[in-house]
Amino acid sequence: MKWTTAISTDEGGEHLIWGEKLSALMQEKTFTESTFLLLTKRLPTQKELKMFDMLLISSIEHGIAAPSIFSARVSASVGNPLNATLAAGLLATGQWHGGAVEKCAYYLQSDTTAEDIVTRALAQKERLPGFGHKVYKDKDPRAEELLEAATKLGIAGTHTQKVRAMTEALQAHKPLALNIDGAMAAILSDMGFSWRIVNGCFLLGRLVGMMAHIDEELTNEKPYRRLDDTDITYTR
Repeated sequence: MKWTTAISTDEGGEHLIWGEKLSALMQEKTFTESTFLLLTKRLPTQKELKMFDMLLISSIEHGIAAPSIFSARVSASVGNPLNATLAAGLLATGQWHGGAVEKCAYYLQSDTTAEDIVTRALAQKERLPGFGHKVYKDKDPRAEELLEAATKLGIAGTHTQKVRAMTEALQAHKPLALNIDGAMAAILSDMGFSWRIVNGCFLLGRLVGMMAHIDEELTNEKPYRRLDDTDITYTR
């Protein structure tokens, strides 16, 4: 079986990642910088580094009620190893929780105008990815913070402009706040991330939150989690 890759190679006793020595990255760069390099093929500017750090932190934790968190804790409670409990949390993300970054970025990186994207979604009665939230009805403070920072840092570009235009076009029909997925999609697009991998940036941050909750579950709780009969309504 043969594979081809341009990501990394060994050369002269050094491991290179997109031409950068791994040993130099370990000594001189941060984990965030090295992650940015792997995903975009270049090292970030200082302003991009600040922005990417903010993006990762914004998804790091959102309480035990989030599906990605309580699913990981349930999996831990029945005695699974760490990799399985993290996988359970990751698998509890999808179109309605943490998984809309990709589709929103796809729209933003397409040639379709903001108005046409909104019009088509409304006509087909589809939920517009990157808008609306179970908790934040009027505005998502995380999204607001990220967009404000992107503007101040000079990173906000055509994709951020497009998502704002989508917000305006949507308000005339169905007022929904731009959520963290939409903000991440726009800013990551402006920094050159492919729409195919942007969901991973949300998950990369959330993995840390999962680890903290898994440790708390195993330390403080007894096996195992199950629904109480009072939480169940039988329909037969």
